[in-house]
Amino acid sequence: MFRIVFISAAALIGAAFAFAGDQDERDQSCDGSTAEMVECVNAKTAYWDKRLNIAYQQAMKDVQAKQGEQLRLAQRAWVAYRDANCLYYDLGEGTIARIEAADCMYTMTQARAKELEGGTGSK
Repeated sequence: MFRIVFISAAALIGAAFAFAGDQDERDQSCDGSTAEMVECVNAKTAYWDKRLNIAYQQAMKDVQAKQGEQLRLAQRAWVAYRDANCLYYDLGEGTIARIEAADCMYTMTQARAKELEGGTGSK
C-alpha cells in the first residue's frame, strides 16, 4: 500500500513540475520586493509591446491609405493616452504607485496588442 501511495505521489509531483515547465514565463505571477515586482511587470510589458508593434505594422500593411492615416493618428493618440493614464498611477502615494503604474502599462499594452491582432491574442 505504501509503495502505491509513494508512486502516485511521485507521479503527481512529476506532473506538477512538467506543467510548471510548460507554462509561459509571462503567465507567472510577479512576486517579491517592489523593485522585483515592477521589473517583472515591465518584462511582461516589453513582450506585449513587441506584439503590439508587430500587429500595428501588419495592420498598416492591410489597410487602404485613408484607413492607414487614421490608424496612425489613432495609434499616436492611444500611446499618448496610455502614457498619461499610467502616469496618473505613478504619481500616487507610496511604493504601490510604482506597481500600479507598471500594471497599467502592462494591461493597456496587452489589450491594445490583442485589439490590433484582431482580438485573437494568438502567440
